[in-house]
Amino acid sequence: MNAKDTTSRLWTGLHRIIYTASNGRIAGTGLGMPVVVLTTIGRSSGEPRQTMLTTPYQWDDKIALVASNGGDSREPAWCRNIRANPDVRLTLKGSTRTMRAHIADAAERAELWPKITSAHRNYAGYQKRTDREIPVVILEPA
Repeated sequence: MNAKDTTSRLWTGLHRIIYTASNGRIAGTGLGMPVVVLTTIGRSSGEPRQTMLTTPYQWDDKIALVASNGGDSREPAWCRNIRANPDVRLTLKGSTRTMRAHIADAAERAELWPKITSAHRNYAGYQKRTDREIPVVILEPA
């Protein structure tokens, strides 16, 4: 594990403690976006894996997540888990629900990416740091 990964895990661990203890009332936003806890099933372990993320865009009953990994060349583990098993749980503002995830296809991404990056420019910067196309993940009620 490199220094970036270690720092990220430490920060996320502290954030999770505060978020969980306050039921999302404290630390419920990050960079101007709602914070969510995404629970996926590990593609190798078969065990539940929780990840704290921000959601840059929500519409109707759908939620968008961005698998940016901060512009790293590696796709985040949570996204690889979704590719293996799209059934997830999402906690937002203290409420947990079962959802089904999919990676946005080219048309969906073409519609969502400008909305996401115009409101949250950091994602456009992350895309410039990597050669991989950063996936947009769409969550819908199961």
